Amino acid sequence: MQSSTRTTRWPRQAVSAAAGLAAITLALTACGSGSGSDDDTASGDEKITLTVATFNDFGYTDELLARYSEEHPNVEVKQTKAAKSEDARTNLTTKLAAGGEGLADIEAIEVDWLPELMQYPDLFTDLADPELEGRWVDWKVEQATTPDGKVIGYGTDIGPSAICYRQDLFEAAGLPSDPAGVAELLGGEDATWDDYFAAGATFTAASDAAWYDSAMSISQGMVNQIDNAYEESDGTPKDLASNTEIKKIYDTVLEQSTTNGLSAGLEQWSGDWDAAFQNDGFATMICPAWMTGPIEERSGGVTGWNVADVFPGGGLNWGGSFLTVPASGPNAEAAKELAAWLTDPAQQTEAFENAGTFPSQVEAQESEAVQTFTNEFFNGAPVGEIFVNRALAIEGAPFKGANYFAIHTAVQDGIKRVDVEKTDDAASSWEKTLQSFQDLGL
Repeated sequence: MQSSTRTTRWPRQAVSAAAGLAAITLALTACGSGSGSDDDTASGDEKITLTVATFNDFGYTDELLARYSEEHPNVEVKQTKAAKSEDARTNLTTKLAAGGEGLADIEAIEVDWLPELMQYPDLFTDLADPELEGRWVDWKVEQATTPDGKVIGYGTDIGPSAICYRQDLFEAAGLPSDPAGVAELLGGEDATWDDYFAAGATFTAASDAAWYDSAMSISQGMVNQIDNAYEESDGTPKDLASNTEIKKIYDTVLEQSTTNGLSAGLEQWSGDWDAAFQNDGFATMICPAWMTGPIEERSGGVTGWNVADVFPGGGLNWGGSFLTVPASGPNAEAAKELAAWLTDPAQQTEAFENAGTFPSQVEAQESEAVQTFTNEFFNGAPVGEIFVNRALAIEGAPFKGANYFAIHTAVQDGIKRVDVEKTDDAASSWEKTLQSFQDLGL
């Protein structure tokens, strides 16, 4: 693993706002830059309730949260969990723009929202704490640190990615089905996307199942391997019409998905996607560590899932989240204390065991508990070892500036029209994507 000695690097500064978040500026006067009461710590005597808003599954069970209350008898902790990250994002940005009323004491955010939110650091409590220096891998801290050193989020998980697959469907198609064999089939240490697609063509020729769930998910993985997908490192948006890297990904995933028939044409987190886990809808998935929990949740009674320690194109981090403390909250200092506790290596190790959310904490990654953890549902796969290996393959975080989310959404919507909704061909949908980009006014 990486050295436990850490130095914090300053993040690149985002310089322009995404259209969808411009309204948040209205909240600057409403919220101010306070951080709640100075004496509202969890160690006080006053009885308080702290709310934690998450999405999908962060691994924070009722038992884990109850333990905090046992250690802090004056604090009751309540978690609200959005079914989709999009729902959580809409709730957060809408309420921030209205002054922050109604937000939880701790709001979980996904990494792709972070660049937009970093433009408004005064809306969040500064979580910088010298005592926590070295807790996280460097690039995780960098993502949530402003140029002047303010930290707006404590890292929870990261998303080192492997390939999850249905070994029973591989067997039925006459392909290697053990993890080592699948890794070799997909190209081994030097796996490429061409290797992955070629294996898919072999599989679909011998099976009624699709190779993967969605062109959108494959595109997401490929985009996350580009250092500067949509913006230069100073935040300047690239012209999408001349962005050859993105256009190549767009063309490739749609050719493989629709022309070559490798995609099941499903949007992740949709009802149809949920149902596909029960009816052999697809054989492989890009599998960041946190995805193991949702797969298991949707696959009750299906016994064929496994994990291969391989990934096309090298290392990939997909996703990963942070806990923020809105500055408008009445218990901001107590919430900061709880956020620090939830992102302690011990709690994040437990969250990994509960939901597969791979910890961003150095000590947790190096622990025996994480490195030896196996997942019974995935046929006993050594997921701790696998995702540690996959984390070591990650060289750093790609640049995602203030406009990343809006531009990426426009591109993904273009892929969705072809692969999922089937309302456009690739050429016509790309023209609509270019128009959506122009409409952003960047």
